Order: sequence, then structure tokens, then C-alpha cells
Amino acid sequence: MTIRLGVVMDPISKIKPWKDSTFAMLLEARRRGWQVLYMTPADLYVRDGRTFARASDLHVIDNNDHWYEKGEAEDLDMASLNIVLMRQDPPFNNEYVYVTYLLEKLEREGVLVVNRPQSVRDCNEKLFATEFPQCCTPTLVASRADLLKDFVAEHQDVVMKPLDGMGGSNIFRVPADSPNTSVIIEVLTRQGQTPIMAQRYIPEIKQGDKRILMINGEPIPYALARVPKEGELRGNLAAGGSGVGRELSERDRWICQQIGPVLKARGLYFVGLDVIGDYLTEINVTSPTCIRELDEIYGLNIAGQLFDCLLDQLATE
Repeated sequence: MTIRLGVVMDPISKIKPWKDSTFAMLLEARRRGWQVLYMTPADLYVRDGRTFARASDLHVIDNNDHWYEKGEAEDLDMASLNIVLMRQDPPFNNEYVYVTYLLEKLEREGVLVVNRPQSVRDCNEKLFATEFPQCCTPTLVASRADLLKDFVAEHQDVVMKPLDGMGGSNIFRVPADSPNTSVIIEVLTRQGQTPIMAQRYIPEIKQGDKRILMINGEPIPYALARVPKEGELRGNLAAGGSGVGRELSERDRWICQQIGPVLKARGLYFVGLDVIGDYLTEINVTSPTCIRELDEIYGLNIAGQLFDCLLDQLATE
């Protein structure tokens, strides 16, 4: 049987194919002879209770200058697909939530949606980490300025960030003697209306922010440490960090053991853990990256491992 794979993603014309994890998945689907149907979030719609999309047959080529060809868009009953990859990037706004509702209808018709839409909705990538306090540095989520200022006074050096950011956007390091503490809190919390995350600063960020990829609750044995450039706090590749391969440490594996069963139970088949030093900082469930970098460094086929897992899942349903 030929697998019919749907992919919901941002415009493929705008990706960077040499580093895009969704593209790595699409290349693996091509190698397997699967049919790939491409659509953007705006292409989805519901008619008389069923989820459809304006979708195109997609052919991908591992060529950084000409990486895809797509056919004419046609209306597709998405229940005819075997697997749907939900690979839309944040921000996680109302439009994102609406897409999860539409894809959730497919699950009830027997389509395997990766990751499970309800779990993507429920698991904010910052707040989800707080379900595992044993793995985290001291953390506060609040909108109250007094609580945030007290947290800075207690820990002396703190990182503050919004709950809906990605790619290292709007992350601030706030030392106890900073003259800008009040204005940073005012801007990030929108004058006390929006909760933000504050975490004790972890000096090991200088050695890199490790991305650990998890497939159905089990870790890939290597992480990509995203090392900040000189004078920069953020290790995110989107913020100019450089990627260095690292074998998982004993502590990394322990963190994975704490989190893995919860990911598996929630249908979060492909997840990226962010670990700085010995501490979990975020759990990425929307569109985790770093497949292509780790494949290149270690000769892996992470997308292949993911698809083998999904085929096993289809066989048991």
C-alpha cells in the first residue's frame, strides 16, 4: 500500500531546505515512494462536518536552488490520507488553534495526525516544561511585577521571556543590578496583563543550548548544542548561534526518562527538548527542528526513524 502523506506547513517556497526539518521528512517520504499532498494552514476548511483542503501533489528535490515542484491545487477530502504532519511554525495564535480543531476532526476518522492536535493545544512550549520541576532550574510564571522583581532579587541573575515566542525572540537577561528591570517587565507582561516566564540564569548557556529530539518518547542519542555567538545570550540558530553535535549525557538521558512517558501518552510523536547545562528549559511540540544538522554530523536518518514509528502506530490502530 502506498502511504498518502499530508503536510500542513508554512509556504514551502520560503523555507531554507538545507536546514529545514520538515523538508528532511519530505525527502524521506519521497525515498519511500509515498505520495505527498502539500497544503498551508489557510488551505484547510470544513464542509458539512468534514475536513478538506486545497492541496497539491508535491515532489521534493535535495537541491538548495530548486527544491520542490508541485502540481495544480485540487480540493482534497483529508480523510483519504493515512498520515498528516502538522508542521506549522509558531506564533501559536488563534489561527493556529483553529487548525488544530480542523485536524482533530481527522483523528476521529482514523487519520494519524502528528503531533496530536489536542496535545499541541494543551502543551504550551514554555509552560509544558513546568510539569517537570525536577528537571528545571528555578522558574516563575507570572504577570505581577512584584513577584517577578522578587524572583530577580532572590536569584540575582534571571532570564525573562514571553510564553509564545520562538527562535529566541524577546528573551532578556536581567541581573539584579539592571536599571531596566521595570521596563522589561512592563513590556513583556504588557503592563501586567500577560504572564511571562522567568528562569534563573544558567551560565552553561555559553557551552550551548542543547536540542534533544524525541521520537514517541525515546531520545535520539545525540543532541545539537546551539552555541551563542560572541556577546549573545541566545543560542538559537535563528539568532545566529552555531550548531555543535554532542552525545547525550547521563543527566540528559535522565531528563528524557522523566518526560518520555508523558510525551508518548499524549501522542506527541516528535518533540524537541531544550536543555541548558543540566536543566530543561522548554519542550517544543509544534515544529521541532535540527534533523538535518544531526543527520549530517552523525550519519543518521531521523525522519526515517520517525516514519518507522508512525507505520508501527498505523499497524496497531
